[in-house]
Amino acid sequence: MNSIYTTRGASWIVKHLKWKLVEIFEKNVDDVFDELDSLHLISMEEYFDFCLKDSQTEKVVELINLITQKGESACEKFLNHLENMALRFPALSSLSQPFLEDRSKNFQELVQQLNLKDHLDSRLTLSDVLSVGTDKLLINQPQYIQDIPWHFLTKIIGLNRTARNIQLQKQSSKEESDDDDDDDSELFFSVNEVEEDPSWSIHPLDVLCVLLHCSDPFLQQEVITKMSVCQFAVPLLLPAGDGPDHTFMLWAMRDIVKKWRPQSLADSKGFREDNVVNIEMPIFSFVRLGRNKLSKSKILNQVLNPPQQHHDFFIHDNMEGGNIERKISDGLVEMSWYFPCGKSDVFPEPIAVANLRGDLESNWEQFTFLTRISSATFIFIESMCERQLRLLSSCSPSDTKFYFIVTPGPGKDVNSETQKHFKNLMANLKVCKKQFIVKRNKANDAEYVKNIQNSIEQVLKENQKNSSLENLKSQRYGLHIDVDEDLPECQKARACALNITSAIENVGEYKKKALNLQGDLWKKLSKIEKELCRMTNLEGKNVQQYQAELLEKRSSLHKEQNEHDLSEGIMLFIIAIRHSSQAERQYFLKWMKLELESISRNNVSALQAEYKEECSNNPNNLEELKNIDQKISDSSLGIEHFIRELGQFYEAECSMIRQRILSENRVQFAGLPDIASDLLLDGFPLELIDGDASNIPLQWITDVLTELDKKTGGECRMRVITVLGVQSTGKSTLLNTMFGLQFPVASGRCTRGAFMTLIKVKENFQEELGCEFILVIDTEGLKAPELASLENSYEHDNELATLVVGLSNVTIVNMAMENTSEMKDILQMVVHAFLRMKEIGKKPNCQFVHQNVSDVSAHEKNMRDRKKLLEQLNEMTKVAATMEKKIEITSFSDVMDYDVERNNWYIPGLWQGVPPMAPVNFGYSENVSKLKQDLLKLMKTQYAPCNIPDFITWVESLWNAVKHEKFIFSFRNSLVAEAYSKLTMQFSLWEWEFHKNIYKWINITENNIKNQMAEYVDDETYQKYMYDLQQLLHEGGNKMLEQLENYFDNKTENVHLVERYREDFRMSVQFLKKELERKAVSKYDKAVSLQKGKYEVQSIQNKYQQLIEEKITELLEAGRHKMNDQEIERELERMWEKTLSSVQIGIIKQRNVSQEMLRHVRNDLSGKGSAINEKVVKITQLSHGQSTFQVGKEHFDQSFKSFLKSFFNSEPCIKVKELANSLIEMCDRYITERMNSDEDYDDTYCQELLQMINTKLRPKDLKKLHFSSQFELDIKFFIFGKAAGVFQEMHDRFVKKNDPRNSLEELKPQYFSTFLNIFKEKDESQSRAKQFCEKCLRPAITQYVFNDLGERIVDDVLHSPDRKIFSTRTFFQYTMLENLLVELSFQKYVQYLCSYEKFSRDWIVNYISGRYTNTGGLEEFHKNILSSICEKVQNVLRDETCLMSATISQLLKNLCDNLQTELVIPQKELKVIVFRNTSDVGQFSLNVLSFLTEVKDQVLSELRSMSLESVLSKVTLKPQEELLTKVIGCGHQCPFCKVPCEAGGADHKEHFASVHRSQGLGKYRIEMNKKLVLDICTTAVVSKTRFRNSDTDGKYHPYKEYRTYYPDWAIQPDPSIESSDYWKFIFAKFSKEFAVQYDANPADLPSSWKQITPEQALLSLKKIFNVT
Repeated sequence: MNSIYTTRGASWIVKHLKWKLVEIFEKNVDDVFDELDSLHLISMEEYFDFCLKDSQTEKVVELINLITQKGESACEKFLNHLENMALRFPALSSLSQPFLEDRSKNFQELVQQLNLKDHLDSRLTLSDVLSVGTDKLLINQPQYIQDIPWHFLTKIIGLNRTARNIQLQKQSSKEESDDDDDDDSELFFSVNEVEEDPSWSIHPLDVLCVLLHCSDPFLQQEVITKMSVCQFAVPLLLPAGDGPDHTFMLWAMRDIVKKWRPQSLADSKGFREDNVVNIEMPIFSFVRLGRNKLSKSKILNQVLNPPQQHHDFFIHDNMEGGNIERKISDGLVEMSWYFPCGKSDVFPEPIAVANLRGDLESNWEQFTFLTRISSATFIFIESMCERQLRLLSSCSPSDTKFYFIVTPGPGKDVNSETQKHFKNLMANLKVCKKQFIVKRNKANDAEYVKNIQNSIEQVLKENQKNSSLENLKSQRYGLHIDVDEDLPECQKARACALNITSAIENVGEYKKKALNLQGDLWKKLSKIEKELCRMTNLEGKNVQQYQAELLEKRSSLHKEQNEHDLSEGIMLFIIAIRHSSQAERQYFLKWMKLELESISRNNVSALQAEYKEECSNNPNNLEELKNIDQKISDSSLGIEHFIRELGQFYEAECSMIRQRILSENRVQFAGLPDIASDLLLDGFPLELIDGDASNIPLQWITDVLTELDKKTGGECRMRVITVLGVQSTGKSTLLNTMFGLQFPVASGRCTRGAFMTLIKVKENFQEELGCEFILVIDTEGLKAPELASLENSYEHDNELATLVVGLSNVTIVNMAMENTSEMKDILQMVVHAFLRMKEIGKKPNCQFVHQNVSDVSAHEKNMRDRKKLLEQLNEMTKVAATMEKKIEITSFSDVMDYDVERNNWYIPGLWQGVPPMAPVNFGYSENVSKLKQDLLKLMKTQYAPCNIPDFITWVESLWNAVKHEKFIFSFRNSLVAEAYSKLTMQFSLWEWEFHKNIYKWINITENNIKNQMAEYVDDETYQKYMYDLQQLLHEGGNKMLEQLENYFDNKTENVHLVERYREDFRMSVQFLKKELERKAVSKYDKAVSLQKGKYEVQSIQNKYQQLIEEKITELLEAGRHKMNDQEIERELERMWEKTLSSVQIGIIKQRNVSQEMLRHVRNDLSGKGSAINEKVVKITQLSHGQSTFQVGKEHFDQSFKSFLKSFFNSEPCIKVKELANSLIEMCDRYITERMNSDEDYDDTYCQELLQMINTKLRPKDLKKLHFSSQFELDIKFFIFGKAAGVFQEMHDRFVKKNDPRNSLEELKPQYFSTFLNIFKEKDESQSRAKQFCEKCLRPAITQYVFNDLGERIVDDVLHSPDRKIFSTRTFFQYTMLENLLVELSFQKYVQYLCSYEKFSRDWIVNYISGRYTNTGGLEEFHKNILSSICEKVQNVLRDETCLMSATISQLLKNLCDNLQTELVIPQKELKVIVFRNTSDVGQFSLNVLSFLTEVKDQVLSELRSMSLESVLSKVTLKPQEELLTKVIGCGHQCPFCKVPCEAGGADHKEHFASVHRSQGLGKYRIEMNKKLVLDICTTAVVSKTRFRNSDTDGKYHPYKEYRTYYPDWAIQPDPSIESSDYWKFIFAKFSKEFAVQYDANPADLPSSWKQITPEQALLSLKKIFNVT
């Protein structure tokens, strides 16, 4: 029997067996004394005292009392000896069955069976249970025994009423058959129980006990709280597992909150609410003595159930698993409650009901405890023996009132012995007849239950022994009962919490005193932050000055916050969370939650009563009612308020550090984000939006999340779920049920805002779900009635909806079916939010949850409702799209993928019946669970999750956008900017590849045309070339479109964020295609035109050359006699002069370029009206009289001149002047480029110039400048006057160079040399080969290098480490601005601001110069190009076709034909080489090959000697122009500050820039005082200020509505005040210089601008351009 006290003390067991032993030993007391004599447990004196007793029973009772008094060792000896006494007392052997059985062994076996052994030491935590895994997707019956605990936990956390149904799903075995020949027919028809495999059957209460023993205190609390919500009875006393004592589950029940309406408040409709542990109420205990056929638990359920309702509070044997033998849960005391609702109540006041599992005799300690705490104890009994009489008689009648529920069994009466004992009991326990409730044979259960209920009611009337669970722990004296919350860490945490909460009486007052940073100071800060974005109270002030004032106020408020001392409460709070173990911290936060909720409840309850009284007495005193309403709103107090205060201290300190007011060594709160991130990891909700101030403490949130990122190793991927909906539609309950979270749902919580909770994803599910965490955001109810009277509640709701939808992967829109009007408002907000998200590339999924739909056929029946909802959504989408100026969006499906069937969920109400006694509706938990499964499946298919830095970026940028009141559609945060930048870089490379292919076609085509005789360039040739070009354009365009689609389809690089730009880039491909086609066709036309222009010149030259060759041949034939060299030379000279002077073949016609150009200009201006035509007719000659173009009043429309008089007239003049300068500069560049070529003037030059000017003058926005036709006439004649002189000079130069006589003179030395060689009969193969190389190949190869070099330079730059500079306009801007900041040259800034394109071109030229001058220059390119072309020449010369040529003429013709796409070999020089050339073809070819290397070296040497500028002027493709085209973009500038557009692609719908600047830098000045304007566009467009200019016809127009005049521009508000620091610094640095330069007065600069350092300027530049 040693094992009998392995888990209990021997003295406990002796006491426990006392009455059993008395019953056995009283029949033979002398034998007992004989047996014990040998143990020396009793002295002789004690023995003689026993002998004096009359009753045998008395002797035995005294004996056992004496043994227990002698202590543990005496009891141990006695128990060990009982085995030896079994022969004398056979009844002792039966004791080992029910009483001495080792519970520990059963417990260990059960733990092993349920696979929970590891959790006896390492307890299960709430986090283990809440983490999302594949097992959470399955909620069917458990299949294996080890699934049972997880099945129960998952279901109970999900409030599923079937959680206690834990029997395994039976597998049908192969052995089972329907064989009729089976011999077990008798067994089949037997009414006796068939023995089942015990491994298939575990009692639910055994599972519950094991789980509670294996769970930590917080999981225990959660399980018991959820059980209570499900209206399951909860453990009050947990039987020992493998330890010695029972546990009083006080901590576990702390979080159970009940709300009820006692009958005393029924008329006033009032209610009470409190934690059950604090509610004082009578307790009624129900126990069993001996065996009983009647189910006590079943009867109890009937007692507690209201009429017409049935719910099983307690498990009984008619429930699934209830009839299985309990192995460890005997001795469990469960508790349930009855709370009245005010009508049809079973009991008028709350009562607690305790139910002891097992026989009271076996569980005497629990029974003793129950009698001490109960108002009445009901004992179920069938019959009673002497022992049981003695047992009960030992109880004290003063502790409790005893009732006996007697159930003799069907057809039986109470036996006489029992009746006799009952009579004795009536005397011993002072019990009257009314306290015996006998189940009569004819009485049914309802009548029987009614009797019990009546007895309870009688006790309630007579005896008010009310006590709270909190006070019951004092009743466990002398019993082996521990209290779960007596742990040192729990008590220490409680003391810490009480230190804080004991000081709180009036919540509103406490918050003002102890949490003052988040009060008025924080609200003022929030208003200032919004005012900085919205500028609503400007009242005529300068925007930048007003902004500086606001910043000063913000700074002083932060300073005031920082100077505040920590209140005692906050200090204690920080100490508690900073210097505690994890367990202590969790306990502390839970105690704080419990205490604060209790205080809030009491405060709110008192205020609600006051409000009610005021409504009754003074309903018209609206001011007072509003005041009380505000107090109710302020009476919410939770842990979030304390953490919010920490956040405020942290924010203020960070602000002081940023402003350099606080030094690093005085920092106090740097560690707070670390603590808050720990809380977030522990599953504690963190406030994202403070609803009281309707603001986000961005620095605090950012740093907390950054700490979280560090703690998770920077690898934390998240998916985000958010719920939105009307207040009190069960949003928090929905999330709590779905994920087991703890968002506050108790009344008295009026907190506004949004909270986020982190849920871990189990490792086995992370890859499948694609993330490590799910972040759940719970928002406070929109349209909250208690907030309706508060300021800005609608605006707050709208902000909240936009922000949380933007942060989410999935948004649940929660709607209660009865709230249709509120629903409409909510849908409007939601539609706005989704519309905004679509525009910025975010695609959250939306699930509509319709709550309180009870019908099982809801989904079918509500088809009409769903269609109506869709109609409403479509209608609201149209309205929202109109408001957001997105008229192309007409239906909800345009905004997001919405499926009427899949995106709507119908969930019945939470309660099945009338609370507080209603259980959770099974349909509620079941449907919520299905919704959760669907959401998890949906998340697997969504695009990539975000990491924490990305989430931080979204919070910052979305909140910034929201703060700007109107959500700007050009929304671009750093993630969007980065995604856009990557797309632009890719697009830039594809674009360049397309460019290269077309450029190669142009090069080849030009060479082909130059190598053809003009007469062969006909329509057929044109058609062939155009067909090739179209093929190339088609292939290139399609390839780019395919690359673009693939880029978007690959879902990489956050590409979904730039989805809205996809069409822009598609259009850009089409635009590029047209632009390249135009350029290629233009080049072709020009090449053909030039070739045809040369036809006459070449024809004359050819005839002269042919004549000279004939004369030389004649001379050779005639002069075969001996002549010396001098005679030969004289003869040749004579022949040459005579031939050229005697023959007049023709001369090149000299053209009057000026008159030809004048004709083109006249034709161009012919449609401009009679007045212009008259002026044009009078102009007879183009002349370049003026050195500069002057803009005068005649250059404006008559209607506009009145505006010029009244308005500060420089603004339109400046714009027109800038336009004129831009046209002149562009045309000058073109003219210079043409002038540098060796070509003749061609009419196409004139046409191209006119096209360039007309293109510049054509855009719609230029019409707003109101320039007149006179301006167009004057600017064209000014430009053409300049051009005419240059082109005349160009033509004259060409005529002179290509004069037939001059051309022949150039060939004269070659002809003389040839004549001499032939005359002297020398081998001229070598000299002719050398001549060919020098005169023909060298110029052709040199030109080939120039044709190829430009492309190579661009290619090199775009594939170098610097490629980013030229791949995105944004980075190009950043690079130039950074360089300017380093140099800090005022003149360069002026050039940048006033001549952006010219400055950019010069900058690129300098970049190229720096890149290729200092690093070995272009030599490598030269060598590669020369090697390439020389190799081609060599291959052709070695080719058999060439070597088989009959003559040198044929050889060279083959050579030219093979290389006609690469080289343009001059034909007149070639004729000299061919003239009378009888060299051996093979030898000539070898000679050319040998001289080719020399040519290569000569060309390389010539290139080496040229300056970079000289080389760049000669290359065909100008790299500076090509790179400029890539980065200058569309060339549009901000209409206010002139900052250039950075949008990618050539044909974008919207212009935008990363950073704007003061408009004074764009030459704007104030009308009255001529001071330069400070306003920055990004601030102005959100202010109430107005502007006027030539575009508005001089009328004032609000900046906020700037898109009325500039619909193509998207000016996004600055993401932060520091964004424009760069230009503020420059303006402040050169304020006086800019004033002088712009002929204005210096601006009145805010003092804060002058304090900005170059480092801060650079930092702001990096941040705004997203440069790391």
